[in-house]
Amino acid sequence: MSAAKTTVPIYFGSFLVTPQVFFQTPLSFALVNLKPILPGHVLVSPHRVVPRVADLTPAETSDLFLTVRRVGRMVERVYGASSLNIAIQDGVHAGQSVPHVHAHIIPRKNADLDSRGGTDAVYDMLDGEEGNVGKALRESQAEVDEKKRSRFPVVDNDARKPRTAEDMRSEAEILALEMEKEVVD
Repeated sequence: MSAAKTTVPIYFGSFLVTPQVFFQTPLSFALVNLKPILPGHVLVSPHRVVPRVADLTPAETSDLFLTVRRVGRMVERVYGASSLNIAIQDGVHAGQSVPHVHAHIIPRKNADLDSRGGTDAVYDMLDGEEGNVGKALRESQAEVDEKKRSRFPVVDNDARKPRTAEDMRSEAEILALEMEKEVVD
């Protein structure tokens, strides 16, 4: 079931992310990332907002991981990857920045992070500022609010800039079409 054109609001934690969603099942959804670590870095989350994996029902758990598997195949194909990092930060002390279960799917290629210290640099990036999805979403919302109050944009000092809503919507539309090519298991 494609979700790029859904009319039902979809939330990731407290953040409305409907335009970023490119795929959904009755229990899960996949969305493009505001600040991807590498091209194609997406998230998969249950529709029901729960903070921890242990809070998921058996049906939600199964659906979440089947969706991760299906989205992972598509991401690997579309972004020409040879591998994937699939990560869940389960709780605040594990680096979870949005209290809503979510799996990161990051397509990987040979030597893609050599300039950052090698293959395992992705874990530091997920744990560090670059992986702080909640902060990026809050800052993005604050920037929208600020733009409504002022004609001057808020300056984002991070090296990796959040993408625009239009960039994310465009990627979500492309990935929704790509998901239609995936075989249902």
